[in-house]
Amino acid sequence: MKSKSILKKENFDNSFSNNRRLKSLIFLISCIFIGVYPHFFSKRPPVFIIYSTSLIVLVYGIWVLSKNIEITNNIYESKEFSQNIPTLDILVAARDEQNVIARLVERLFKLDYPADKLKIYIIDDGSIDNTPSILKKLSHKYDKLNIIRRSKNAGGGKSGALNHALKSISGEWVFILDADAQLKNDTLRRILSFAHNGSWSAVQLRKSVLNTSKNFLTTCQGIEMAMDAYFQLGRLYSAGISELRGNGQLVRKDILLSCGSFNENTVTDDLDLSVRLILSQSKIGILWDPPVMEEAVEDIFALFRQRQRWAEGGLQRFFDYGINLIKSKLKFIQKFDLTYFFILQYALPIIALVDLIASLLFLKTPIYWPVSLTAFTLSASASWFGCHKKHEGPSLPTNSIKIILYLIYLSHWFIVIPLVTLKMSILPKKIIWKKTTHLG
Repeated sequence: MKSKSILKKENFDNSFSNNRRLKSLIFLISCIFIGVYPHFFSKRPPVFIIYSTSLIVLVYGIWVLSKNIEITNNIYESKEFSQNIPTLDILVAARDEQNVIARLVERLFKLDYPADKLKIYIIDDGSIDNTPSILKKLSHKYDKLNIIRRSKNAGGGKSGALNHALKSISGEWVFILDADAQLKNDTLRRILSFAHNGSWSAVQLRKSVLNTSKNFLTTCQGIEMAMDAYFQLGRLYSAGISELRGNGQLVRKDILLSCGSFNENTVTDDLDLSVRLILSQSKIGILWDPPVMEEAVEDIFALFRQRQRWAEGGLQRFFDYGINLIKSKLKFIQKFDLTYFFILQYALPIIALVDLIASLLFLKTPIYWPVSLTAFTLSASASWFGCHKKHEGPSLPTNSIKIILYLIYLSHWFIVIPLVTLKMSILPKKIIWKKTTHLG
């Protein structure tokens, strides 16, 4: 007899995802129409509407960011927690990770957590490099290292690998890491204490870049991680909305299973799971410190490959669960927050690009520049305060010039989002997991 989680997953595969192409097309056409209509028909929206929209974006954005002032990062280990430390399983899906897997395993076995409460699982997901042989040697050194092997064509990408491992684990909590992750020794005790004290169903660690000083791109990615975490914290404490980020995410196993485990029909399992947790009224906490440290990609081609996957997965979740979110019993502020960030992250880049192209063709001033300027101002503010916020882990840029240059870097989303939406609208549905190469 099939479990409820499997049935739920099959129902999802057969219904929601089949309409992604049509939904992408409708979304794209709508954004293009909004961007070009004032130019093509010479009917500019009233100034009042444009500036009122910008004001709403600004006011809510400031309110979200201001919530960071009230947040303290004090984590105490309660007597109850110390006496009943939960069992924890660490899962790492690894494919062709010969450059970083040994470093990760060595680090995991040095973490401060009771050995009888912790199990470490590395899923060799069909590696064709030296990862299998490295893991074999490590298994001789660490007899408690659990290695799970899948064939390369097993399917499902990272989600498939994690779901495969879920059949073998028994811990109360599941901690998901990428192969390039680095943690402080006390991370596990601190994140589990935080989860216990806040009654969170899931917790996401702030992501921090190990190689921030490598070049301009890695520096910008370090700022971007800080900006994202700053927004995330603000959203959590203003609207009760937050999201998982894949690496450094802790989830209660029973909650994970009740939500249908990891969706193998999406390219970003973390964003998809986040929406399902939100719909189930499960609380996702965000922990600023300690961070989970990871590598940033070092060249423009790898960056665009990575960002296209993120953009596609981000859109997939809204196309798949949009109706569910609208019909859900979420509070008004939660629905407003989700709509607000959906428009800024996915609709605005397309509208702004179409608006710019039309303005050049018709030799007119762009219409929606106040909204774009407001969005960039909020991003700059979150970046500035995020980089200046007290933090553990690698240092972050605090130079004003670097923050300004970062905003130029951030404009790549105004290319990535339209491009990915166009691709999703015209190409047949095909799930491809594009792995990020870790250099170590």
